Amino acid sequence: MRVALTDSGASLQDVISTRVLVASTRQEDLGAAWEVVRDSFGDHDVPSTLMGVTVLGYKDQLVEIEAVAAVLDS
Repeated sequence: MRVALTDSGASLQDVISTRVLVASTRQEDLGAAWEVVRDSFGDHDVPSTLMGVTVLGYKDQLVEIEAVAAVLDS
């Protein structure tokens, strides 16, 4: 995610929302994935949606993160 943001001229501080999908029905797995995402943002508290799903698009994919960033065009 950091690489994609950087390539787009943005940073984690520019992220205004995230959606985190976890391929699991176990609440503990969702919590573990959420801790990694939350900790990566540090003090930047991003509005987010966390959801458990049955399957994701790629074989053995466990987590998908969508981040929306807003940057000023200078």
